[in-house]
Parts: sequence; C-alpha cells; structure tokens
Amino acid sequence: MRIAVPKETDPRETRAAVDPDGVRRLVKLGAEVTCGAGVGVGANYSDDAYREAGAEIVPREQDLVAGADIVLRVGPPVAHQTKMLSPGCLHISFLDPFLEREKVLQLAQAGVSILSMQMVPRTTRAQKLDALSSQASLAGYVAVILAADAVDKVFPMMTTPAGTLHPTRVFVIGAGVAGLQAIATAKRLGARVEAFDTRSEVEEQVRSLGARFVKVDLGETGQTAQGYAKALTAEQLDRQRALLAKNCALADVVITTAKVFGKPAPVIVTDEMLRGMPPGAVVVDLSVDTGGNVEGSVRDEIKEVHGVRVIGLGNLPRRVAVHATQMYSSNVVNLLEELWDTDQGQVSLDENDEIVQAALVVREGVFCNECISFSSS
Repeated sequence: MRIAVPKETDPRETRAAVDPDGVRRLVKLGAEVTCGAGVGVGANYSDDAYREAGAEIVPREQDLVAGADIVLRVGPPVAHQTKMLSPGCLHISFLDPFLEREKVLQLAQAGVSILSMQMVPRTTRAQKLDALSSQASLAGYVAVILAADAVDKVFPMMTTPAGTLHPTRVFVIGAGVAGLQAIATAKRLGARVEAFDTRSEVEEQVRSLGARFVKVDLGETGQTAQGYAKALTAEQLDRQRALLAKNCALADVVITTAKVFGKPAPVIVTDEMLRGMPPGAVVVDLSVDTGGNVEGSVRDEIKEVHGVRVIGLGNLPRRVAVHATQMYSSNVVNLLEELWDTDQGQVSLDENDEIVQAALVVREGVFCNECISFSSS
C-alpha cells in the first residue's frame, strides 16, 4: 500500500501531515511512503530526515499522488490537485463536509474516498485520533501569547518599589479544548482569569484551573453527542450578550473560542460591546476561520476598533509548527494503525467500525455518511 504525503498548498501553512517519526511508524506497518519535496520545511524537518525515516522524496506532485492508495494532507486539496488523484484512493485531511461542500463534491466526482479528521468521533477509543482537539489546544495557547504581546500591560501582579501592579484581567468565552488551554496559559502567566460557557457542566473544569466561572441562566442549552455546545436560540443569544457585555467592559483581554460544529461561528462580541471596552484592550477571535465570534473581525488581520485591538489571525496552530505537526502526525498515524489490517497489509474501511461510520464521508465517490445530506445538484 502506497501512502503519499504532499507539501501543503497554502503558502501560509507551516504544518505537515506526517513528521519523520510518523513515516517510521507507517513503514513499520508495511506501507510504502512517498513525500513531496520540502513537505516538512515549515516545521524544520528536512527532506533528508524523511529519507532517513524510510520515505522516498518525489519532486512533482502529479508523480507523487498518481497511483497512491492513500493521500495524507493537513488541509484539503485545491481543484487542480483533486484531478491528480487516482479513483479509489483514500484522501485524509481536515475537510469540513458541512462548510466545505464544494471541495467534497469535487473529490466525490473524482471517485475518491474521503475521511475527514473533523468527523472523527469523540469516544474513548478515538481519543488518540482527535486532531481537532490537539490543534485546538495549541490554538488556545497561542491566542494567549498573542494577547500578552499585544496588550500594553504585564499579565502577573507585581509588587515593586514604585508600587503594586494589578494583574491583567482575561475573559475567555467558551470553555472547550481551546478555551481551557487559554485559561490554563493565562493563569500560568499570572493573569486574573474569568470564563464563560453555555454548558454548566464545564464549570468544574474551569474552576479547577483557577479561573472564575461566569454564570447566566440561559434555560436549556447542553451539548451534542460529540461534546460540542449546541446552537443557542435568538433569545438565548440576546441574554448571553447582555451578560458578556458587562464582563468584556471589565476585561483587558477577551479571547473568544465559541464554535458550533458544522455551522458558521456565532457572533458573540458585538460592535457595541467593543465600544464599551477600555482603550488598549485586546480581543483575540479564535473562531475567525469559520466566520468569527467578533463583529468586524477579519481573517488574517489585526484591526483597531473603538480603541480595542481585534486580532483575527487564522490557523493559530501553524505558529507552533513543530508541535502542531508532531500532534497532527500522531493523530493521523494512530488512525491508520487503528484501521490497519495486518493480514492484508492495508487499511480496512469496515462499515461496522465506529470510526469509519463517523469519519468516512465518501467511499469511492459515493456518499456514505448518514449524518450528512449531499447531492450533486
């Protein structure tokens, strides 16, 4: 079985789908691994490191993916790359079938099988495959580092001969994986941290990290079977914004992490709320890649709005490319090991397997995931 790992298309992307250690594990399984030239350069992995791990380096992408049984990427392919793939090959990458419909249709029309890393189930067995969580954790860390650099204050309380400096107040909206890591990082830097989430069940986790949990009665909220927060009604959003406006007005740093799986991110921080924040405050929109939680935030831009610095930089894990690549590679290789049929020497897409049922969107051009409704029209 031949596994191809192309260099990422997006020039801003620094991560690679597989690191040299991942190549070693795949070769040990019995796979033949080919990598694109410069595949790991963004994460400081040389082509020689991949060769030493057992991979063959192929300069031209068309030669690389032609005839490959499996193609591994971080992000989805662009249209001309889809045409290079052989019918029947398995393409594995981040690919949201709800928000990237056109890319899914292109791959399906090419007769390719699609396994989406976003769709990996949040179960005990699949925990080591959960690339969304591993990358979100890094994004939460990076968000705090960006905020600490941008805000005109120090994070910790300091007692000096010139007087006492009060700690920076950080307000984290959303206490999922990214939010919890943001809370933990801000606390380690010495900030005073408060956090909000629609799910009351995360209060204990927030408090265990040393932050104060902000409560508001929104009525019935809860979470999906996958562990994501459910979308709020218009009335619940209004009640939530009224509470959040008060907390944002007191904060030096606000970090928003709220996402609804398969849908655009909800607007949480409005223009009016930004207007009420202190001059010099910083807001980091961690959901800018899926529409943004902050009104007026722009992907890959830092804007000043009413004296508040709004950071809308996308794809934050790429800023810590070495660890982001290591984690994603581990998740992907864990997935292949989990589905590997030792007797056949290849990946087995058993339709009764819970991971395959959840994450396989298309099988050889045919839509097969019951959770997703698709037509080519």
